Amino acid sequence: MKYSIARFLAFILFFSTLYGCGYNSIQQNEESVNRSWGDLESQLQRRADLVPNLVATVKGAANFEKETLTAVVEARAKATSIQLTPAMLSDPAAMAKFGSAQGGLSSSLSRLMVAVERYPELKANQNFRDLQNQLEGTENRISVARQRYNGAVETFNFSIRQFPNSMTNSLLLKLKAKEYFKADEAAKAVPSVKF
Repeated sequence: MKYSIARFLAFILFFSTLYGCGYNSIQQNEESVNRSWGDLESQLQRRADLVPNLVATVKGAANFEKETLTAVVEARAKATSIQLTPAMLSDPAAMAKFGSAQGGLSSSLSRLMVAVERYPELKANQNFRDLQNQLEGTENRISVARQRYNGAVETFNFSIRQFPNSMTNSLLLKLKAKEYFKADEAAKAVPSVKF
């Protein structure tokens, strides 16, 4: 009888220690990172879905630079070919590859928008203006989703490093810090378009 009570008390002590050492909060923070990543992926997919319509509308403009359109199509293909799972969010190389592909698409879209300035008939096209507005709105949503994802990563990374959560993580969970979504180095350069 004494053994059963002692075992029960040890069981209660173990689980109350887990609760007090942040087990649940670490799990909740990791789920927040995963949800934020899903939101970011959703906005990136929205942008990728808009690109073919934008390219088709721009193709209608006479003598539009084919290499600019080709660069956009290729960048979209590369950006959509790289998929990250939540398990890969702790892998710096995978995050860098994904960020580079997304940065390439952003850069090629920026060059496209700058090149459009030479085509007043295209700028006057209602379909193009609608697509341009949708793309601008999507870029803003992507920016917000990146900030939210990075905020969730900050909270998660802190929660697995904070004492006593760090002990819970090192003994039970063994979760790695998640990587922040960083801008590609090429995205820092201003796009140059020759007229």
